[in-house]
Amino acid sequence: MPTNTTHVEAPVPGVRPNDQVDVRGPRFAAWITTAVLVAVLVVSVFSTVAAGLLLAVQAVVFAIGAVAGPRRSPYGRLFALAVAPRLGPVSEREPVAPLKFAQLVGGVFATVGVIGFFAGLPLLGTVATGFALFAALLNAAVGFCLGCQIYPLVARLRRSDPVSAA
Repeated sequence: MPTNTTHVEAPVPGVRPNDQVDVRGPRFAAWITTAVLVAVLVVSVFSTVAAGLLLAVQAVVFAIGAVAGPRRSPYGRLFALAVAPRLGPVSEREPVAPLKFAQLVGGVFATVGVIGFFAGLPLLGTVATGFALFAALLNAAVGFCLGCQIYPLVARLRRSDPVSAA
C-alpha cells in the first residue's frame, strides 16, 4: 500500500501508528458487507441453502477481519488496491483493535444466521442477518461502528475479570 510521505497524519492518542487504519477503509468494507447481507436476505426468499452459502462466505470474511485485521481482510485488500490510490491523503485514522472486535461480532451474527438457514430455521437466519445488516449499514452510511462502541466496555471488563488475569 503506497504511503504519502508529505502528509502528516494525526495519531489516535495511546495507539501506535501501525495499529491504526484509514477510516475510509472500514466504511468501504461496510458498504460491501451491506450489499452482501442485502443479497442474503433477497436470496433467502427463494433458497435458504443459497442464502446460507452466501452468508457463510461473509462469515469467513468477518473471521479473516477479526483475526488478521482490516488491512488483511478481503475487503480491506480491495480498498488498498483499488480505492485508496484514487483518494486523497489520509486525514483520519482509527485503531485496529475495535475494528477487529466489530468483525468478530459480525462473524458471530453471520454464523448464527448460517446455522439458522442450514438447520431449517429461516427466521433465525433472517433475524441474525438483519442484525448484522443493521450494524453494517449504520457504519457504512454514517460512520457509526456499533462493535467499536462496545469494544471499550468489553476491554474494560476483560481487564477487571480475575479469571482472565490468572
